[in-house]
Amino acid sequence: MIALFIFANVCFSDSAASLTVKSKPVLTVSPSWLKPEASVALRCNCDNQSESWRIYWYKAVPDKSENGYIYELLPGSISETANNSFMIHGQTQTAGFTCRAGRGNPKYFTDYSEPKFVWSAVSHPAASLSVSPDREQHFTSESVTLNCGGNSTEWRVKRFSESGDLTVIPNCSDWMKMSGSSCVVSRQSSSKAVFWCESGSGEFSNTVNITLHSKLLSSVPVHPVTEGASVTLSCRRRGENNISDVIFYHHDKLIQNDSRGELKISAVSQSDEGFYKCEHSGEVSPQSWMAVKGELDSIYYCVSNPGSSSFPLLLVLGVVCGSVFIILLLLLCCFKHSKGETFIS
Repeated sequence: MIALFIFANVCFSDSAASLTVKSKPVLTVSPSWLKPEASVALRCNCDNQSESWRIYWYKAVPDKSENGYIYELLPGSISETANNSFMIHGQTQTAGFTCRAGRGNPKYFTDYSEPKFVWSAVSHPAASLSVSPDREQHFTSESVTLNCGGNSTEWRVKRFSESGDLTVIPNCSDWMKMSGSSCVVSRQSSSKAVFWCESGSGEFSNTVNITLHSKLLSSVPVHPVTEGASVTLSCRRRGENNISDVIFYHHDKLIQNDSRGELKISAVSQSDEGFYKCEHSGEVSPQSWMAVKGELDSIYYCVSNPGSSSFPLLLVLGVVCGSVFIILLLLLCCFKHSKGETFIS
């Protein structure tokens, strides 16, 4: 755990004159992975907290001078709340949050809770993360390149492991020592973690799951697949180019068992979202989540992301909007003309 997150474990008793060692606040967030139009619930718990305490809610902003974060009060919290829960509506991007309790005049504050994150798989212009090779699972002997892109020249890559550790990636731990905007992860032990980029201007990128395994992999796209698109999932064994007689599972339910080594979905739908894994010669791969996004999400992303191929779409939208405007104008003129003729007669 990096130094910023090592705090003294203290909460204060209800008596301002007597400070009793308790436990620092613990923040929980739900859900961890963001869904469209979902609200995020924050809950801040502190041992022996009384009604005289007020909870202060903060967002975590990447601090380029440290490996950690600086904390800014959430605007919607109006500095403090009387209860230990707080709702955030309309959160669409990856973000970090923390809380602390305070009471008295002058204020006595607890330490900050350890930051907790809500993650989004959707890229946005200010900060984005892409993975090469473009899949969620990789062999431990392979090198995986994480590329940060967006409106920044300074980046760091963060990792949240399955064990709950939040760390900066080794060899990418210094803002100025990354190879441009890329971080290469190579020859790691078997593990699973969430990765994202943080910019020098305080932006979080989309997040990706990365699983490192030594023997058998199911090749699932690392980024969400657009509804209606085609996708091919494959099963890979270390040291072998092509394998056959593969069994594929969706949410642990067998969906294909034949001589093919691939699972082809011609038109992805929301029902195809979920966990996939494959089996070959008695060996079962780790499971990976394939996310599915709607077509409207893709259109919004193309329009809002200057780095995408949005020009043809914008041109079409411009023509449609212009045509509608002209039609409305003609109808308005006809309406006024009709009223004029009636008045004259």
